[in-house]
Amino acid sequence: MVSKTDDIPASVPDCNPADLQRDGAGDGTQEGSGTSKSRAEDSCGCGHSADTAMLNGDGAHTEEGESKQDGNSEADGGEDSNEQEVIVIQDTGFTVKIQAPGTEPFDLQVSPQEMVQEIHQVLMDREDTCHRTCFSLQLDGNVLDNFAELKSIEGLQEGSLLKVVEEPYTVREARIHVRHIRDLLKSLDPSDAYNGVDCNSLSFLSIFTDGDLGDSGKRKKKGTELEQIDCTPPEHILPGSKERPLVPLQPQNKDWKPTQCLKVLTMSGWNPPPGNRKMHGDLMYLYIVTAEERHVSVTASTRGFYLNQSTTYTFNPKPANPSFLSHSLVELLSQISPAFKKNFTSLQKKRVQRHPFERIATPFQVYSWTAPQVDHAMDCVRAEDAYTSRLGYEEHIPGQTRDWNEELQTTRELPRKNLPERLLRERAIFKVHSDFAAAATRGAMAVIDGNVMAINPGEETRMQMFIWNNIFFSLGFDVRDHYRELGGDAAAHAAPTNDLNGVRAYGAVDVEGLYTLGTVVVDYRGYRVTAQSIIPGILEREQEQSVIYGSIDFGKTVVSHCKYLELLDKTSRPLKVQQHKVLNEKDESVELCSSVECKGIIGNDGRHYILDLLRTFPPDLNFLPVDGEELSAESQRQGFPRQHRHRLACLRQELIEAFVEHRYLLFMKMAALQLMQQKANKDSNKTDMPAITEAPEAAADPAQTAAAEASTVSTGPADSGTAAAPQEATEGEEKPSQPTTNGPVDPAGSQNGECKSPLEDPKSREVVLNACKAVGSISNTSFDIRFNPDIFSPGVRFPEDTLEDVQKQKQLLKDAAAFLVTCQIPSLVKDCLDHSTLPMDGATLTEALHQRGINVRYLGTVLEFVNKTQAKAQLEHFYRIGIIELITRCAKHIFRTYLQGVELSALSAAVSHFLNCFLSSFPDAVAHLPPDELVSRRKSRKRRNRVPGSGDNTAWASLTPSELWKNIAAEAQSYYHFKIQCESVDQVVEKYGLQKTTLLREISVKTGIQILLKEYNFDSRHKPAFTEEDILNIFPVVKHVNPKASDAFHFFQSGQAKVQQGFLKEGCELINEALNLFNNVYGAMHVEICACLRLLARLNYIMGDHAEALSNQQKAVLMSERVLGIEHPNTIQEYMHLALYCFANGQLSTALKLLYRARYLMLLVCGEDHPEMALIDSNIGLVLHGVMEYDLSLRFLENALTINTKYHGARSLKVALSHHLVARVYESKAEFRSALQHEKEGYTIYKNQMGEAHEKTKESSEYLKYLTQQAVALQRTMNEIYKNGSNASIMPLKFTAPSMASILEQLNVINGIIFIPLSQKDLENLKAEVQRRQQLQEAGRSEELADDSPLELEDKIPVD
Repeated sequence: MVSKTDDIPASVPDCNPADLQRDGAGDGTQEGSGTSKSRAEDSCGCGHSADTAMLNGDGAHTEEGESKQDGNSEADGGEDSNEQEVIVIQDTGFTVKIQAPGTEPFDLQVSPQEMVQEIHQVLMDREDTCHRTCFSLQLDGNVLDNFAELKSIEGLQEGSLLKVVEEPYTVREARIHVRHIRDLLKSLDPSDAYNGVDCNSLSFLSIFTDGDLGDSGKRKKKGTELEQIDCTPPEHILPGSKERPLVPLQPQNKDWKPTQCLKVLTMSGWNPPPGNRKMHGDLMYLYIVTAEERHVSVTASTRGFYLNQSTTYTFNPKPANPSFLSHSLVELLSQISPAFKKNFTSLQKKRVQRHPFERIATPFQVYSWTAPQVDHAMDCVRAEDAYTSRLGYEEHIPGQTRDWNEELQTTRELPRKNLPERLLRERAIFKVHSDFAAAATRGAMAVIDGNVMAINPGEETRMQMFIWNNIFFSLGFDVRDHYRELGGDAAAHAAPTNDLNGVRAYGAVDVEGLYTLGTVVVDYRGYRVTAQSIIPGILEREQEQSVIYGSIDFGKTVVSHCKYLELLDKTSRPLKVQQHKVLNEKDESVELCSSVECKGIIGNDGRHYILDLLRTFPPDLNFLPVDGEELSAESQRQGFPRQHRHRLACLRQELIEAFVEHRYLLFMKMAALQLMQQKANKDSNKTDMPAITEAPEAAADPAQTAAAEASTVSTGPADSGTAAAPQEATEGEEKPSQPTTNGPVDPAGSQNGECKSPLEDPKSREVVLNACKAVGSISNTSFDIRFNPDIFSPGVRFPEDTLEDVQKQKQLLKDAAAFLVTCQIPSLVKDCLDHSTLPMDGATLTEALHQRGINVRYLGTVLEFVNKTQAKAQLEHFYRIGIIELITRCAKHIFRTYLQGVELSALSAAVSHFLNCFLSSFPDAVAHLPPDELVSRRKSRKRRNRVPGSGDNTAWASLTPSELWKNIAAEAQSYYHFKIQCESVDQVVEKYGLQKTTLLREISVKTGIQILLKEYNFDSRHKPAFTEEDILNIFPVVKHVNPKASDAFHFFQSGQAKVQQGFLKEGCELINEALNLFNNVYGAMHVEICACLRLLARLNYIMGDHAEALSNQQKAVLMSERVLGIEHPNTIQEYMHLALYCFANGQLSTALKLLYRARYLMLLVCGEDHPEMALIDSNIGLVLHGVMEYDLSLRFLENALTINTKYHGARSLKVALSHHLVARVYESKAEFRSALQHEKEGYTIYKNQMGEAHEKTKESSEYLKYLTQQAVALQRTMNEIYKNGSNASIMPLKFTAPSMASILEQLNVINGIIFIPLSQKDLENLKAEVQRRQQLQEAGRSEELADDSPLELEDKIPVD
């Protein structure tokens, strides 16, 4: 059961009810759990609602909570205390009656923790009451306080009657009313989603399912469905088709051409009312043109809306006759315009029928890289917003602009002792963060567009800084030669993202009393803008005075502070930062617990802030050549160290985690091995010295020791995980913000756990000491690896007495750099070979690299590695995606500097010219300089001698395709150290087998370009592909911190673990609970909720509840489209899952439509040659087989067979299954010879791989016998016909159409869902086996099972 959508988390005083109305839309259709109530938590202007973190559930939830305690205790011991709390706060809901003017009383299900405010939201969303905004709720004549919780209201109980009473308007209420009406009129209009405003985004699922799936099942009669399916896909979706049209990406929804209710609704030019009219109660004037072309002027007064006698040019505020005074604008318009009345009603009907997930706002803005031509219509609210520099919703907040820093820090200070408190805190943090990210993005765009005045207007443009809406903005240039030694502008461009990673890391450790700044990095129009919240008091004083910890000149002068050391010490273990000493300018040694640039400032609010966290993680020596330092042989062999643009290249946090994990396994093996040797020696009464001395001698190079140890260990019993060690470590990196190694590092817990009894005697102590030395631990008695982030920082000096330590640290850094190249990159490639990692586009490739701690600057190295791999052919998809990513990133770097030289009026011309040079085959792309539409004849002579640099900058126009591609090749060489020998786009496409639409998508997404949705002719040699009319917009690309819902995540993980152990029911309950908590923290829309819904749907399906599976998966698809994007690889997979559940529910035509959509998106995103395509095609082929479209079915299944053979090898079991599926279709066509041929292939594979006795082999041989009989029978019949002609006595042949059940069974198999009938004994054995495994790898927490567990194939929460 899902909680109702908590959309606007509490304690953030900025909610505009009109806006909430749109967000909190979650009518009862959404959850089908008896909660016919949307929830929109808000707190208009005052924090009353701050104490309402509720897990809304109805009574139904209580038992679930209890059963969970036993279920969860072993999986997650530390969580016990929380679960009792879960139960406490789930009170039972009750029903009240609502009586609104002019409507029948209706029942509403509410819960005691709700606020009265939330009933308002529901009424503003209901079809029959949505036009009211200004009303109060009364119980027995008493007005209810908006912010009171229902349980605190006397006399409110089951069955009470609440009356809706219209209240007089104020200017604010009148504005809210107009805004709300405008939102209702625009509720089906997608233009906000195309324009990327107000957290709207696109979703097309309903086009393929014809509305809500829940209904469509009931609408159709099952029996007649087969006849009416039209199964032929459009030409471009068929296997082997070369065209990749763009237009189907955004199919046109018939509801989106909404029936017009009004022509114009806008503020009148007579506003604001003059004094004498104010005293008559006039609040404002509106100008309206109805659909019947009637022009009217309306007064909004305290009593409601009425017609006045003003016209465009004469002001006459007297009421017209009749004046139609109405409390709601809708009632007024319905009286004067019949068309409005009719169309508004039908519009609201449609609005309420849409799935709530299509209209709820997303937490962060998602932009679309294509859009159709949208008509620009008059819109009063938009026009007003543009001119009243509206920051957020000031007009609705007491005290105007928000103090972002105060909000960000106060939410961090909220208590977090028990579950309700933590939920409330996390919800508040998440809400403030998403608001801050939105405000920072708007501010950054305003800064670059020139709408904000600089605080140092005298300086040249690149040095200017800005403050807007209490946010500080700076540009990513090297001002005042701050980064001169580190690489100038390149370093200044890299620093903000490094800093953001630091903020993310410290935020995740979440130490009480240590504060970071709200940070958002925005790339827009070629500029990088860093937006930060402002430390109170920092602007009044010089930086030198305020910094009391760290250094403002990269280590020349350094200061420290005991409070900071104490706070930072708490972060040093999770972040693996070593406390160290450096020398200041007076040669005194200063203690630090972070890099020197990290500054500590105590704000006027008394809080301890740290900023400039760009070196939180240690430097990456592979990209930092240092004189006199040698890297390991392996690194050198691969050509490291390499020159990089700047000296800020850091290792990623995920790499540090994986490296420490790897060393920990090594440490354990060495200690265990030596203890065993000791024991063996003791038994034979020998001296045990030699055994131990092996290690210290080799300790100079731990990597060698490691290798030596590993090889000796292989013979020992500890070998269960040698080979897998590095890989396991990486897979455990699912959630870098919660370091996995935190457990093992703890000396008391694990060390002594391993060797508790012997640790007292000196010999064992020596064993541990040797193991510690060998792996580079900073402690001699326990495993503890930390890094000193200042090693190799220019300008930082260390005291003499710490030099030995510094030497050790240098070695550790070299080992970490070598580990990346020798372990992580091979492990990534291995994961791609065995298909446990399947990138489909640039974003998923980057994510795969990052999860293993590989920075994107290693992309060239990764591709080289793939090139040298034996199984290169099986990595072709990976290589191709890597090449596209490398080329588009190089193009992005060039585009960035290219755009900086373009003036605003030439922007669309410049962007289209760049895309022509990048993608069009037209050899001499000539830029269209913007025709000076606005320059009169007389002026044009004067223009010639204008000052240079005054904006008449047309250097961009001289770019040519060959020059651009030369630059791309040069960039690839200098940045990625990778050779692309290609002079033009066509050569690249030819050489690497790329497709231009994919290149276009990748470059647009990376740079924020939005292009017109139409078919582009890239290959014409006579005219360029793009004109300036094709460039619709340029959006910002935003990076920010993603606050996590930690409790929900724990539940989710425990649920996953339970499912993997085979406890489906308990797993399902835990995941339901996780879903509740996620909803509570994130509101209704979030990527993690999407992962949760997908897993839940899969569990529902496996447990046989197909309808519930369908409902949850539908939500997952909608959410993936809205939050990740309509063609994101994740969305493609969600479509495939949904198709399976549709098929299982007997909705065959819908299943096909969904699969065709998935295939189309896949073709667009990465082309046909990809292992995942085999899965899509097998699915399509099976469904077509089921509806007896045999020829079509064969095209898809044979394509799947080809792809599987290529990527899994001809002897793989997947290929055997493909052969079998093809054979079955041939059998249905009665082409027995072909069927036999394919089934024989399959049989051979099974026999070789599994042996004669295996059930698969037996099944296959049975099927072969059956096919042979059929073939013989057919032959007999044919002979009979030949012999006897027309009067032959023919035995009727059995041609069987496949049964739906058999098709479904095969679908389940290919999608990795296997139902295994188990006896009780099997179950016991399985449980024992699972527990044994779990103990084996407490360290790599239930991740490795993912490989063999079909359930969990892709159900991992993505990590930002």
